[in-house]
Formats: sequence, C-alpha cells, structure tokens
Amino acid sequence: MAFSSNIHFIFILITFLTILKTSLSFGNISPVDGILPFSPKHVVITNKLVAQFGLLVHCTNKETDLGVRSVLINQSFGFRFRVNLFKTTNYNCVFSWPGIVRTFDIFRADRDDNSRSKCGICSECIWYISESGPCRIRRDGGPPCCFPWSS
Repeated sequence: MAFSSNIHFIFILITFLTILKTSLSFGNISPVDGILPFSPKHVVITNKLVAQFGLLVHCTNKETDLGVRSVLINQSFGFRFRVNLFKTTNYNCVFSWPGIVRTFDIFRADRDDNSRSKCGICSECIWYISESGPCRIRRDGGPPCCFPWSS
C-alpha cells in the first residue's frame, strides 16, 4: 500500500515539475509571471541623460555582482536572472555620471513581479535613466512608472 502511494506521489511530482519547466521555458508569457516561482526576468537599462554624459552602472544583489558597466548616451546594458523561490530578489544599482552618484533598486520582486504594484509585472523590465530619476516603460502602452532616486 505504501509503495503504491509513493509511486502516485512521484508521478504527480514529476508531472508538476514538467509542467512548471515547460511554462517557464516560454520567454514572453506574462500570465505566469508573478504567479510561478523562478519567473525569468530581463532588465534593460538605457542611458537617457539629457546632459549627454556617459553613465557608469554597477548592479549587485546578495549573490551576484554584475561589475561596473559604461553605458553611452542612448545605449543600453541588460542582464537576465530568475526570481527566487521566496520572491525576495532585489538588484540594487549605483548610477554615476560627472559629479553625481545615485542609487536605485532596479529590480524588486515586490514591485516588479507583483500584479498589485502600481507598475505591474514585467518580464522584460525596460528602464530609462535620466537626471530626475529612473522610469520603467510599461508594456501596456500606459505612461512610464517613474521613481525618485533612493539617494
């Protein structure tokens, strides 16, 4: 009897994991974003400084340091990752240009992978960086979500 229960459990587990893996392999399926764990994300940061300066970007999270990147005006830098199981993924970036240093959490699971947040869920999180602050482009065509600098 116990052997039959174990086989049944293993079958259900394998079926669930197969469905989960299949659904996560589709890059642009937004209904699973914010619902399933480990949703794939692509953050793109574009330099839109009015002063036409190059932008230095240094992004990190608890496990990963993406290094310092130089982003010329109207150019972009991007990176990919998956949201962790507990949906606490956070990438903080330091942005600097001549005489200025600013910080901002470029990805926060509670803001960018949450259907109840003011900007909604993004699988491709596109950010424009300007002197006044970062703005995330909305895929639904609505106005961008702009934020003040953290510091």
